[in-house]
Amino acid sequence: MTLIKSISGIRGTIGGKVGDNLTPLDAVKFASAYGTWLKNYSGKDKLTVVVGRDARISGPMIHNLVVNTLIGLGIDVIDLGLSTTPTVEVAVPLEKADGGIILTASHNPKQWNALKLLNEKGEFLNGIEGEKILAIAEAEAFDFSDVDSLGQITENDAYMDIHIDEVVNLPLVDVEAVKAAKFKVVVDGVNSSGGIIIPKLLELMGVEVVKLYCEPNGHFPHNPEPLKEHLTDISELVVKEKADLGVVVDPDVDRLAFICEDGEMFGEEYTLVACADYVLSKTPGNTVSNMSSSRALRDVTNRHNGNYEASAVGEVNVVDLMKKNNAIIGGEGNGGIIYPESHYGRDSLVGVALFLTHLANKKMTVSALRASYPEYYMSKNKIELTPQIDVDAILVAMTEKYKNEDITTIDGVKIDFANEWVHLRKSNTEPIIRIYTEAPSQAQADTLALRIIDEIKAVAGI
Repeated sequence: MTLIKSISGIRGTIGGKVGDNLTPLDAVKFASAYGTWLKNYSGKDKLTVVVGRDARISGPMIHNLVVNTLIGLGIDVIDLGLSTTPTVEVAVPLEKADGGIILTASHNPKQWNALKLLNEKGEFLNGIEGEKILAIAEAEAFDFSDVDSLGQITENDAYMDIHIDEVVNLPLVDVEAVKAAKFKVVVDGVNSSGGIIIPKLLELMGVEVVKLYCEPNGHFPHNPEPLKEHLTDISELVVKEKADLGVVVDPDVDRLAFICEDGEMFGEEYTLVACADYVLSKTPGNTVSNMSSSRALRDVTNRHNGNYEASAVGEVNVVDLMKKNNAIIGGEGNGGIIYPESHYGRDSLVGVALFLTHLANKKMTVSALRASYPEYYMSKNKIELTPQIDVDAILVAMTEKYKNEDITTIDGVKIDFANEWVHLRKSNTEPIIRIYTEAPSQAQADTLALRIIDEIKAVAGI
């Protein structure tokens, strides 16, 4: 498996050859590049970095390599140990640290791991900063500290509890209302850190918790991406336990999905829609999601007299647009909730707390809540092309073909029709065009996708 180096960090499968996979040498190299960049970026003589990891089997190994590399650069480390992505993001500014590293491959299977890199705000780096780190790594331009200037490690395993306290103290989280509702919730923590932190949060809010795969041993019992086809066990258990809902998170707890009381998916796209509906009902304002997310957020925002904007795909792009538009909530259709009242990062704890407060106030079932939102269905496809085909030329041709429609080209090509849309994005690493469509029915979404695929093939001459 090729090692994937991007502006947001480095990820790959454990083992194999240096430069081809995520080996110990690669972990050291990119931790060195980040630490070196951070010294230049901050302009400070003494730096502190927060480091945390999910429960992957390779986590302790990669964790020790990264922490000790930073120490070798003369950087002090606040070691959170087993943690979550949003917990590290919260910890960085609270500790007045200069940056943070999260060791997680998010929803990728257990053989993967990654270094995700944060700035002093606890936010992901932008493209310019990421490119500088990649350049430092390529040049191996590292300068390590002498023996009298090595960094120090401070262990702090309290941050998951601190994070929980921060969430329940948010003004729009009504713990008493949730307690009064006497919810029963099944939690699938995919045997990672979510299996610790989500039940703790729920129990503090007076929820009866049924745990499923909540042992943080890194042996994922199913594909850890929270999609319907991977969640049959929790869907069955919600019905068997007569629970009010199910809560599913990915290994680093920044993606959130709900299961209705009847075992059906609430829909990852609708996690953000429901949370935004509640927040907007209490604090009117603007919202942002990426261009491949459901139109339902736009509809709900309009209903509350707010302004909705769509960003390029990628959390850092969503956050940038949220700041520009003063959005009070935003995120991505993959179940990522970004609530600036807490911090600018996807946070499943915030999503759970807002959703349960919303549900308690509505006094309805989860399936009834889902039925109250606009009905949209998505189809996600891709076309694999030969390397000789000019993908950019195809996108230009599709833009010209639909020039009389509502076209957006900040990230590939998005074509908004009256009742449906299609988003075409090219891969940066292979000759692929990804095709996302949404419509009022699954049949319409699939039909639109097939039509667009045929049109692309015609343009490409295949």
